Amino acid sequence: MDLNYSAEELAFRDDVAGFVKQHLPMEIANKVLEHKRLGKDDMVRWQQILYARGWMAPAWPLEYGGCAWSPVQRHIFDEVCADAGAPSIVPFGVSMVGPVIMAFGNPEQKQRYLPRILSSEDFWCQGYSEPGSGSDLASLKTRAVREGDHYVVNGQKTWTTFAQWADMIFCLVRTASDGKKQDGISFLLIDMQSPGITVRPIITFDGEHEVNEVFFDNVRVPVENLIGEESRGWTYAKFLLSHERTGIAAVGRSKRELRLLKQIAAQELKDGKPLIEDPRFRDKVARLEIDLMALEITVLRTLAAEKAGHPPGPEASILKIKGTDMQQGLTDLMLEAVAYSGLPHLPMAWSGHWLGEHVAPEYALPLAARYFNFRKVSIYGGTNEIQRNIVSQMILGL
Repeated sequence: MDLNYSAEELAFRDDVAGFVKQHLPMEIANKVLEHKRLGKDDMVRWQQILYARGWMAPAWPLEYGGCAWSPVQRHIFDEVCADAGAPSIVPFGVSMVGPVIMAFGNPEQKQRYLPRILSSEDFWCQGYSEPGSGSDLASLKTRAVREGDHYVVNGQKTWTTFAQWADMIFCLVRTASDGKKQDGISFLLIDMQSPGITVRPIITFDGEHEVNEVFFDNVRVPVENLIGEESRGWTYAKFLLSHERTGIAAVGRSKRELRLLKQIAAQELKDGKPLIEDPRFRDKVARLEIDLMALEITVLRTLAAEKAGHPPGPEASILKIKGTDMQQGLTDLMLEAVAYSGLPHLPMAWSGHWLGEHVAPEYALPLAARYFNFRKVSIYGGTNEIQRNIVSQMILGL
């Protein structure tokens, strides 16, 4: 296994870097690099720039409008974009439901939905978790009862990211109750403008409206919106989650944040000296950097296996665990570095009046909100505890 980039891959990296430098709007990059909030317009604007270049779906095959890039090319693309401050491509359409439609959808569904995902004409969200059905997703209770040419859906989904902006939601629903609880689950595509859908915001601890509750009250969904076979949704959900967990590692973003952490530690003072010169803090940074290097090597090994034709398996769970541990560790040390300058995302903090004579540096202001927000990364995509169970069962045989 060769972990060095080939000449062709280095040339590809230069091509991507040149495009991003020329076309990434500076105002969007500044928001990302300064940890400020992105709106839907920011995300869609960048996605449409990529779409115009033909780069919206790096992993999709050419026949569906994708790039058909190798796993290594996709890694390079993600790393270059993250380094420049490009927003991540919203995953729900391109990386999650899109591959499910390609693998299990019928020709009409592919023709209808895939082009609209590429163009960002349809903005998607994910309807998996429910109150009481998060880690134990198979216990979900949202029901879909068939009545003629429609399913009638009743139930509730929660922690639904970007539901307030979404045009479509892909949902796991229960269509039967016989047999194991994994049986009887189906995969439905639902128009968010359907009568009977209510979206209620959940304001998180950082003050952000990112997630929501979604209620379904006798929502009629055409039977043609069923993906694959009825009661096979659990199979499709596992297929989707294996792709989601690999991407959660986010090595490129973590490398960018590590660089920022070092810059912050060089500016913040402790006993009159830069914090980075404090042996204890420097050791914490060094441990994170070593772990990030090991994570990147593990990602490259996984990509090399995928390039050789082996789809992601339980190693996706390892990447999810270590990647999210890394992201939380970086937010921990950033907040430790700026101390009380990292105030919650509140108007009085941004005005500079909260601290009296002390005016917090601008880079410090969003860091408490970011710290709070990143508590979630070890939960979504399957909690890290569940991922450890997967590793123990599928790799260690326990």
